[in-house]
Amino acid sequence: MSGAQMVVEALREQGVDALFGYPGGAVLPIYDALFGAPDIRHILVRHEQGAGHAAEGYARSTGRPGVALVTSGPGATNMVTPITDAMMDSIPMVVLCGQVPTHLIGTDAFQECDTTGITRSCSKHNYLVTDVNDLARVIHEAFLIATSGRPGPVVIDIPKDVQFATGTYVGKAGVHKPTYLPRTIPNADAIKATADLIMTAWRPVLYTGGGVINSGPRASALLRELQDVTGIPVTSTLMGLGAFPASHPDWLGMVGMHGSFEANNAMHDCDLMICLGARFDDRVTGRIDAFSPKSKKVHIDIDASSINKIVRVDIPVIGDCAETLDALLKELARRRGKRPDLAQWKREIAAWRGRNCFAYANSDTVIKPQHAVQRLYELTKGPDTFITTEVGQHQMWAAQFYHFEEPNHWMTSGGLGTMGYGLPAAVGVQTAHPDALVIDIAGEASIQMVMQEFSTAVQHNLPVKVFILNNEWMGMVRQWQELLHGERYSHSYSESLPDFVKLAEALGGYGIRCDSPAELDAKIMEMVNHDGPVLFDCRVEKAENCLPMIPSGSAHNEMILGEITGNEIDEAGKGLV
Repeated sequence: MSGAQMVVEALREQGVDALFGYPGGAVLPIYDALFGAPDIRHILVRHEQGAGHAAEGYARSTGRPGVALVTSGPGATNMVTPITDAMMDSIPMVVLCGQVPTHLIGTDAFQECDTTGITRSCSKHNYLVTDVNDLARVIHEAFLIATSGRPGPVVIDIPKDVQFATGTYVGKAGVHKPTYLPRTIPNADAIKATADLIMTAWRPVLYTGGGVINSGPRASALLRELQDVTGIPVTSTLMGLGAFPASHPDWLGMVGMHGSFEANNAMHDCDLMICLGARFDDRVTGRIDAFSPKSKKVHIDIDASSINKIVRVDIPVIGDCAETLDALLKELARRRGKRPDLAQWKREIAAWRGRNCFAYANSDTVIKPQHAVQRLYELTKGPDTFITTEVGQHQMWAAQFYHFEEPNHWMTSGGLGTMGYGLPAAVGVQTAHPDALVIDIAGEASIQMVMQEFSTAVQHNLPVKVFILNNEWMGMVRQWQELLHGERYSHSYSESLPDFVKLAEALGGYGIRCDSPAELDAKIMEMVNHDGPVLFDCRVEKAENCLPMIPSGSAHNEMILGEITGNEIDEAGKGLV
């Protein structure tokens, strides 16, 4: 068969049911082959970056790899941001790029670029296929690499003459890469040493990340079982939200720069930290030399290169999260000794929790952004609701006030912090879950970066809801300028915003505007009950800051807090700057 037909057949054999892309000259043979493949749904985006983020949203919400298809040159370079985003957040994605014919490579031909060179540093692996007989094998290898070990994006660059050429198709059975052998089963001695620490720790914390979710539903279930067996409190990175239920009494909330007072103080004061599938990102650690200074540290990760890269640990455990949790539970079950009573530790945590760090002064006249997310949560929470976000203050408020009980329902750009991620990600999530409620919690600045993808949702009957917290500022930029740059608001004010209601209508969707707290609930329900894509312009308090906050370079117990309400704790000044 032709190379183009091989691409379609390989996607079909890999179980791909949705493809996000944008056609161009160097990839037209593949699009011609797709014309006869109604079993693979193609979602036509408006910009290649949208295709990549949509593939990410599809992958994050399903656990299956997302697939994007773009042309050569600018099509490929427009994919660099989502490829890097997927690399940073360990999202399984396969990106198919067209390329100029092989005899033109290196001649600066029309729409030529060095795709493999450009993406080498931002992808898990990449290929340039120059022989049609290698094509099917390469595609199957790409799916293997993207979905195993630490997940990530794999790029396949396919010259146009290879797409036209004919060759022999190779099925996925037996395809493997001998040089790629990720370690999934943990070392038994490391498991025993970890169990030893659990048996003696008085102030332990489970610090969980996106690796728990990437490991699959079994890992989240085993995490809950481990917590039930040990009683250890649990915190999470931004990417790990949902792996442990937010309603659980031992849930500490998110840790890090905009995390909870109790989570950050517990991380600072613990005597044992077990890191599960997280990488000690700077937004979590704060000042490294002051990070969790009293604790023994265990780092469980499938990526050996993450161990000791940032924080030196006492016990490295290389392995898949699910396999490691299973082994640890079995080891603890064999222990006959008595573990320390954690009651005093939990009383300390309860005192920190009594500080009510997310308190804010609500208003009857203006919508506070925290209140908007709280009401959105109360009115839309449930197992069939999926949340995506853009990046900025609204992202942090969503993490603080929208609570997740299950994995794979929270899609956000963590490591790269990509403005414009949320709307195309929502398109990908809605494609995978056509009957679900999919909401992109957005900011008025971020949403304008990829606003055109609202038209994609309209075309493909994807009823995504975009809930914009509109404060007329680049909110997080303004907040940092206020707190760290002497209130010099350099180019952070959006002086010429569109009318989002009219913009929604112009793109074929439905627009709602709300600026009254009294009308908020009714208008949220109007958004939810509309059967097509909706753009909701929620006008919120313009000067509200996202707190608590650890200033860059500070320790976990040096948080800037908002109002103090509820029960006071001893040493009222502790934790305040």
